[in-house]
Amino acid sequence: MKVILRKDVKGLGKTDDLVEVSDGYARNYLLPKGLAVEANAANISLMNAKKKSEEMKNERELEKARKLAERIREVELVISARAGENGKLFGAITGKDIAEKLKSKFNIDVDKKKINLPEAIKSLGTYEVEIKLLSNIHPKLKVNVVEE
Repeated sequence: MKVILRKDVKGLGKTDDLVEVSDGYARNYLLPKGLAVEANAANISLMNAKKKSEEMKNERELEKARKLAERIREVELVISARAGENGKLFGAITGKDIAEKLKSKFNIDVDKKKINLPEAIKSLGTYEVEIKLLSNIHPKLKVNVVEE
C-alpha cells in the first residue's frame, strides 16, 4: 500500500514522502496514529501543491537574503567607542551593538545571533565580520571602530 507520511518515521521516511509499506503496517499503525494518509489522487495532488508552495517560499527567502547580502557588502559600519591610550576599548563591541547600529543607521535588520564574532571586539581598528543569513549566504561586513 502506498502512503504519504505526515510526520517523520524513523527507518521509513520524512514528512511528505510517498512510500510503499505493507497493508497491515499502514492500516494498523501508520493510519490510526496519524503518521500517514492513504496515497490517493486527492492526497497526492495536495502533497504536490504543498511542495510547490514550499519551494516558492524558499526561493523568495533566498532572493531576499541575496539582496540583503548585497546591501551588507556595500556598507561600512563606523562605531565610535571610548578607548584607552594603547587603543584598548573600555568595554567591548558585541554582535548586539553591531545589529543595533545597522538597524539605526542603515535600516538593515539582522538578528544579533546571526552575526559571527569569534570574540567581542576589544580594540580600535577595522574588522571584517561575517553575517550568516542563510546556510549558504554569508556576506562580510566591514566594521570600523574609532575613538569617540
